[in-house]
Amino acid sequence: MRKIGSLNPPQLLIAVFLISIVIGSWLLKLPFSHNGSLSWLDALFTAVSAMTVTGLAVVDTGTTYTLFGEIVIMGLIQLGGLGIMTFAVLFFLLLGKKIGFKERLIIQQSLNQNAAGGIIRLAIQLTIFALIIETFAVIMLSTVWVPELGLWEGLYFSLFHAVSAFNNAGFGLRPDSLMAYAGNPTVNLVISALFILGGIGFTVLIDAWYSRSVRQWSLHTKMMVFGTLVINSVAMLYIFLNEFSNPLTLGALPLDDKLWASYFQAVSPRTAGFNSLDIASLDDSTILFIIVLMFIGAGSASTGGGIKVTTFLIIVLATISFFKRKAEINIFNREIRQELVFKSLAIAMSSVLLVVGALLILTHSEQGMSFIELVFETVSAFGTVGLSMGITGDLSVIGKTVLIIVMFVGKIGPLTLAFSIAKPDHSKIKYPKSDVLAG
Repeated sequence: MRKIGSLNPPQLLIAVFLISIVIGSWLLKLPFSHNGSLSWLDALFTAVSAMTVTGLAVVDTGTTYTLFGEIVIMGLIQLGGLGIMTFAVLFFLLLGKKIGFKERLIIQQSLNQNAAGGIIRLAIQLTIFALIIETFAVIMLSTVWVPELGLWEGLYFSLFHAVSAFNNAGFGLRPDSLMAYAGNPTVNLVISALFILGGIGFTVLIDAWYSRSVRQWSLHTKMMVFGTLVINSVAMLYIFLNEFSNPLTLGALPLDDKLWASYFQAVSPRTAGFNSLDIASLDDSTILFIIVLMFIGAGSASTGGGIKVTTFLIIVLATISFFKRKAEINIFNREIRQELVFKSLAIAMSSVLLVVGALLILTHSEQGMSFIELVFETVSAFGTVGLSMGITGDLSVIGKTVLIIVMFVGKIGPLTLAFSIAKPDHSKIKYPKSDVLAG
């Protein structure tokens, strides 16, 4: 067995994730963590779903788990959302330990940063920022849930959903998620603000905070803000128009509730996992649209998953440049390096292969379920979204195992997994160039 010290940063990051999941599964399997019986597989599924901030649940969280079990889930969500290595940084700093170069590389890998410089400061800043935002959210949400549930239960309800939302986990304590609050402005605005802030990326938030004007924003920040606004606006309009007359979703709601529900359900697929509408009752075209949103996902260095907004934009821009017969890819008066185009294509292609591979297995193991349900569930797992058409609890042992793997790979990233396995090619041999017919 290889020593821990000999592992490269991607391998060590995966190892720490796996250890945390095993510990979380064991804690959830303890008799005082749950009510009634709970299988090891269901405990593992819940731990993976929480650690990868997905939110898919094979059992109802609010009724199956005790207070201790729910706190374990909340801890795994915070750990997975902000990053294990972020908490390790704070722990070492509190003990007065020095953080070496290799540890900085691991944190860099954990936060999906391009350089190790300033990585410790970034880890501290995002932790402080997260705690401030979550505290403010608890105060706001308690104005709704304390009068409804009482002081302590209302505060706890607010805390759990604040942590779950900011980390884009999608775990809720009600069987219907947030459907009962489809028209509540406070719940809609606070919860959506949390997972938008968590999903847009910590580097974007810090860049926007310290920049004096929009012109000073980095290219990444501009692309993320622009992409998020466009995608969310298009999604809201599409869902509003497409579900307007559906009696099982928006059709039965008054106009203002229609708008709130359309807005919430448009921004939620960006890896949040909460729903204010019954997903299974949505029109097939809306389901397909949400699948696309889940696959795109959130931002780099965020609590969300998916291929990321910037990856999607780079591929779109590269396609447009090819059609225009342009060698350069430009946006906001900046040129995108060719290396980033290759990386984006690699991320997208490996993600497609992961989803298709999982579906090939699920279509055999889950023959009682429709194909659209399996596609939705698989992409939701890959994008660490947590939205479901209601089939998660009915999956077979094979189905649950497949989704566990998809959630795990979706969280750490297909490229991180590939880099942990593949050996770098240092060969300097070059071959003659040749043409191949394409298209």
